[in-house]
Amino acid sequence: MAPPDIINTLHEGDQGIIHSIDGGSSLTSRLAGMGIVTGARFRIAQVSGGLIVVQVSGTRIALGRGEASKISVYKIDPNEAVCEPAIEKEITVALVGQPNVGKSTIFNILTGLSQHVGNWPGKTVEKKEGEHRSDNLLIRIVDLPGTYSLTAFSEEERVARDFLIHEKPDLVILVLNAAALERSLYLLSEVLLLNRPVIAALNMLDVASGQSIQINTLTLQEKLGIPVVPMVAKKNNGIRDLVDQISAFAAEGIKIQPNQPEVSTDHIQIYRKILEIVRPLVPEPYTPEWTAVKMMEGDPEASALVEKHADQTAWDTIQEMLSEHEDALHAVVNGRYDWIEQISRAAMSQFRMGQVVLTDRIDHVLTRPVFGIPILLAVMAVVFGLTYSVGIPLQNWMNEGIQYFVKMIEPWSAEWPLWLRGILINGVIGGAGSVLTFLPILLIFFAIMAFLEDVGYMARAAFVMDRIMHLVGLHGKSFIPMCLGFGCNVPAVLGARIIETRKARMITLLLIPFVPCTARLAVLTLISAAIFGSKAAFVSWSILALNIAVLGLAGALVNKTLWKQDAPFIMELPIYHRPDARAILMVIWARIIAFIRKAGTVILAVSIVIWVISYFPAGTVEKSWLASLGRLIEPLGVPLGLDWKMITALLTGLVAKETVVATLGVLYSVGEEGLAGMLPSVMSHASAAAFLVVMMLFVPCVATIAVLRQEMNSSKWFYSTIILTLIVSYLGGMMAYQLVNLLGF
Repeated sequence: MAPPDIINTLHEGDQGIIHSIDGGSSLTSRLAGMGIVTGARFRIAQVSGGLIVVQVSGTRIALGRGEASKISVYKIDPNEAVCEPAIEKEITVALVGQPNVGKSTIFNILTGLSQHVGNWPGKTVEKKEGEHRSDNLLIRIVDLPGTYSLTAFSEEERVARDFLIHEKPDLVILVLNAAALERSLYLLSEVLLLNRPVIAALNMLDVASGQSIQINTLTLQEKLGIPVVPMVAKKNNGIRDLVDQISAFAAEGIKIQPNQPEVSTDHIQIYRKILEIVRPLVPEPYTPEWTAVKMMEGDPEASALVEKHADQTAWDTIQEMLSEHEDALHAVVNGRYDWIEQISRAAMSQFRMGQVVLTDRIDHVLTRPVFGIPILLAVMAVVFGLTYSVGIPLQNWMNEGIQYFVKMIEPWSAEWPLWLRGILINGVIGGAGSVLTFLPILLIFFAIMAFLEDVGYMARAAFVMDRIMHLVGLHGKSFIPMCLGFGCNVPAVLGARIIETRKARMITLLLIPFVPCTARLAVLTLISAAIFGSKAAFVSWSILALNIAVLGLAGALVNKTLWKQDAPFIMELPIYHRPDARAILMVIWARIIAFIRKAGTVILAVSIVIWVISYFPAGTVEKSWLASLGRLIEPLGVPLGLDWKMITALLTGLVAKETVVATLGVLYSVGEEGLAGMLPSVMSHASAAAFLVVMMLFVPCVATIAVLRQEMNSSKWFYSTIILTLIVSYLGGMMAYQLVNLLGF
């Protein structure tokens, strides 16, 4: 096959396919967003002066000569049915690495737009797969969850281990952190025991260099006995070399024979005796070496495997040896670290543990309680200040656009039946349209939070919040998903996966529904401003403070009565680094798309249903089916000063909290634009306070309920959470109503 050309050597009318992009992560990310990715078919639409116009995916993209020179392509005949070289071979590659080693960056660059994300069957752990084509080779890449080891303490570790053992990928790419080589090598030492072909991707060399760490890649490769590819993935350095190594492996079938660690010398004989016993007993796909080591570590899966296939004599012999050597685990660990030390000494320059780097200087301030907590509060103030100062004007602008759109279509729909016109204007546009106006607020919040996560600050936030979180039986790591909950409870529930212990995770999940999401806060802001005028800020902050207090009291109650625990805190504090725009944009995109889907499906459907049952059968709200339902449950609202319309709006908030506003607009026949002016005539200060308190503490939206049920995996704790929110919200609303009446506020 002919080598690829550079795209700027082509002429107008030429067609081809993208072979590779070598311009670094910034250029790769920008081009990917425009559809110029590996494997894409294109046409040269125009060559003019210093610019090349490329037609791809139905769009025309202008490229400068400098940018175009980074794009390698295959020129093809326009009449060819196949745009790429025929696939002659396929291999499956598992991408393995510890958290914060750049594994996702490598995966994103290699797979581009071909990746798809789901959950592992029967698991709540994210499953990421994608494809990369290299000439006639199709590389199927599975991005395994980040894990520090294969001990399977967490679900992520179990997923990674099970895939490597049972699915038997053709090749394992293990990503090493050059700035923390010793720690990364520990995971490698475990993976090598599985006897899978391994290539090491030595990433973050720029970070290591900044810390005065120099690594001789050739020496490291020699000592490990496996190929080592030096990389700075975020700059797209080394990606091409990695693909070449994968292609060479696929083409030549290279037998990789790594140098594996051994058990420390004082226990090597025990290991060999156990290995001798288990060797004929261990079935495929397990290896005897892995099984023997894991039994010395006390791994329950390995022990169960051997017990199942061993006779009683063999099993008793193994158990007797292990009982006589209770420190066998330490022998395994020490053997690995002896191996790691030998390799590190040979391949890495001496790093002084006392050396103070930039991260240390920053953490000296940010992780001190006297400075850390005030700084965290200031950061959160900035987050919410920016979110609302920028988001609300954009929200108003979007609302004006929706109203303008309504005015445009009113003449067009004038001849329609009243019910059909009402569905369109009040149900579809007034319902789902008003919910979409919250999009700018969510967008800004998610962008800021993704930025803080990417630069490494959120780990410090968890650190300084650890002492406070212990008051409710949790540790600082629970602060991260709860903080996400201020944007949306759904990613907050999913974010609780980072918590290792089931008890701490369950308490966190139980409390997340009490975290006021952005939608609740937006509704709170709108109604407070309409009812309380100049006192709106005081009321809003008071209700928010009550919300946080309830969250803390509920956590303390659960911890003291049901789950008394001392939550451990083990968390990596990654080095600070410049944010990766691509990674941040992908996080924002995923969260925003989830919101839009909810608005365009569930919320839209509910908005239409609400309008329909508020119109039929008599054509008026007062005589509608919804009115009948509302009046049926209206007695529940009497102690709170709420009429049936307010109660109904709260109930529709189960679908999405944003729907509360849409429902009020539909039921009072004013739309969201006129809602603020109408509310003071139907809500007293006391009833408004009760309404807002109930709305803030009520059962979360159905999307949150769905993921909460999935993540809890316990009917008892799921229904306990729902019942708790119902009781707390109702009692909170009653207290707010009585207190405001008592004060004459």
